[in-house]
Amino acid sequence: MIKFLHTADLHLDAPFAALSPEQAAARRQEQRELLTELAEAANTHDCDLVLLAGDLFDSAGASDETLLALRRALASIRAPVFISPGNHDCLLPGSAYLTERWPENVHIFKTDAIEAIELPEKQLRVYGAGFTARHERPLLEGFRAKADGWTNLMVLHGDATQAASPYNPITSEQLAASGLAYLALGHIHQASGLLRCGSTCYAWPGCAMGRGFDELGQKGAYLGEVSDSGIRLDFLPLHGRSYEILHVEAGDDALAAVTAALPEDTQNDIYRVILTGEAEPVETAALQAALAPRFYALTIRDETRPRRALWEGAEEDTLRGLFLQALKAQYDAAQTEADRRKIALAARCGCAAMDGREAAE
Repeated sequence: MIKFLHTADLHLDAPFAALSPEQAAARRQEQRELLTELAEAANTHDCDLVLLAGDLFDSAGASDETLLALRRALASIRAPVFISPGNHDCLLPGSAYLTERWPENVHIFKTDAIEAIELPEKQLRVYGAGFTARHERPLLEGFRAKADGWTNLMVLHGDATQAASPYNPITSEQLAASGLAYLALGHIHQASGLLRCGSTCYAWPGCAMGRGFDELGQKGAYLGEVSDSGIRLDFLPLHGRSYEILHVEAGDDALAAVTAALPEDTQNDIYRVILTGEAEPVETAALQAALAPRFYALTIRDETRPRRALWEGAEEDTLRGLFLQALKAQYDAAQTEADRRKIALAARCGCAAMDGREAAE
């Protein structure tokens, strides 16, 4: 059995431009701390190798603090580490991949020609290549792994979702013909789960840490096993703040509505609350001030519609007017508050249906 850790798209030293400068700096430090968590996971699970599938850095440059943290984390891993540079951290002149000294257990694929590193004691061959520019040709085109009974793995940054992608597009035909047991991919920031084309399994773990509202929820890496029975992947959740979007019907009391809709533990996370539905005017600044202590960071968007008076239009000689006139007569004649609520709800639902929208209860 061969055990591996597969991660990608760490985007170290990302700007986190939507946060305050202090929060952005703290988030970059959290990225550096994530490196230690990944190294400890590789050692705890006795991984035989670690596959880093590109965009380790957010850009070609990297801070001294990040480079030091990365070298220390990689050196602490008791297994060989294989890195395939991606489009964000491609092998341009001045790249840290080309200028820095890396621990002896680290191999960086430094050209766009696929090469193989052999681990004879495992009867294992690890293929890989790297981006040499922001865009990259289809690197897997025409590739076929050596067929000699060894296990063939590959680490590569590329896009297996779009045939016309400028980022090393990978097709199902290339995957099926590759002869690989497993292809460890990076580039797409939402985890794929285990996929298969022919006898080749492949996956991408998504980004290791969310950086914006297009990267929602729990992030992590993959722990994998290669055995006689095939490939197994387990998702390894990583610590860190998550980005979340919450839609809330504001109603008459936006603060109460948002408070009721929130999960219990939000203080470490970054939220966007979107207010919807028919509502009284919302003072977003006051709402922001009241809710901000419950989050690491919060933005509020007001997408509500002005509440329409219940019987507005009842005097019109239209279908809406006739509908409302009939219900208003029933409303005025109702004997109980419960009956009046039911009639009012019927009026709102009917008007909403005529307007082609959802009713605000």
